[in-house]
Amino acid sequence: MSLSKAVSGHLNFPDSTTQRLQIKHLLEPTKMVSTTAGSDVIQGLKKTPKTLPFKYLYDDRGSELFEQICDLPEYYPTRTETKILQNYSIEIAKITGTCELVELGSGSSTKTRILLDAYQDLNYPLHYLPIDVSTGILELSAKQLLKDYPTLQVYALAGTYEQALSNLQPTKLPTRIIAFIGSSLGNMNTQECDRFFNQITDALHPGEYFLLGIDLQKPKDILEAAYDDSQGVTAEFNLNMLKHLNRKFEGNFDTTQFSHWAFYNEVEQQIEMHLKSAIAQTVELRSLNLKANFTAGETIRTEISRKFDLDTIQQDLQAHGLIPQQVWTDENQWFGLILSRLS
Repeated sequence: MSLSKAVSGHLNFPDSTTQRLQIKHLLEPTKMVSTTAGSDVIQGLKKTPKTLPFKYLYDDRGSELFEQICDLPEYYPTRTETKILQNYSIEIAKITGTCELVELGSGSSTKTRILLDAYQDLNYPLHYLPIDVSTGILELSAKQLLKDYPTLQVYALAGTYEQALSNLQPTKLPTRIIAFIGSSLGNMNTQECDRFFNQITDALHPGEYFLLGIDLQKPKDILEAAYDDSQGVTAEFNLNMLKHLNRKFEGNFDTTQFSHWAFYNEVEQQIEMHLKSAIAQTVELRSLNLKANFTAGETIRTEISRKFDLDTIQQDLQAHGLIPQQVWTDENQWFGLILSRLS
């Protein structure tokens, strides 16, 4: 967990850019597997039905594929949330005033630019703290941001949400906003969501802000098309998880013997993504000393994406001391953006 400045030999930064970037690596080195690493994989593949944590979707390649998904015609969440941010970013910035912007799951930071532009237009100092498990996309996006925003300071954390939130240092600016946009809250079940909100309140000081993007309930056909696109990018994204596990845990998943399956679970009000085994087979992850048996047609659930009700989620936030200050939606009520403040 060393704190290091990105060096010009690593990312080819100009000197002035290098001085404005720091990256703290919270993840273990890729080739080192601790006694606890992979325990969630073991637990998930031994369960019936089998599951895998969605975080394994996001190695460097997975992050690249997700960026492609965001541009697909069927995938409405990104463009809908982007429009909301474009319409209301100045209002958000005026409410928070000068603040440090922390972003969970920053990816390429595309939508973040809308917020940075708003703070810049109001002549506020720009302090950005992106958080992502993919070190590669974290570094590349930081490099481009620093070129485009001459006064921007970036202090990046490469790690999980839990690791990063517990490593946040007090901000030097008057306040802080933690942004969790992109509807990623939907990847968590009810218990995980409750735990996550607790982590947010622990990371914030009273009076600091939390900006949350949520996907709202809508017709089934729109939802299912968004997670099973005609070009097959989402299928490749889902199957890439198995390649990630192969590299990380010395596995022998054959991706040609699995297929992508996504559907809307109307009872749970969530999209579910699965990988379906085409044949009866046994898969081994050697560094975990694990063999997983599959029957033909058996699935691994790799992700859920819950769809929310605005009133209910605001009640959940308030129960954790996060008091909604303002709510914004699009004209179709497909997506919501909630700015809360810790009481």
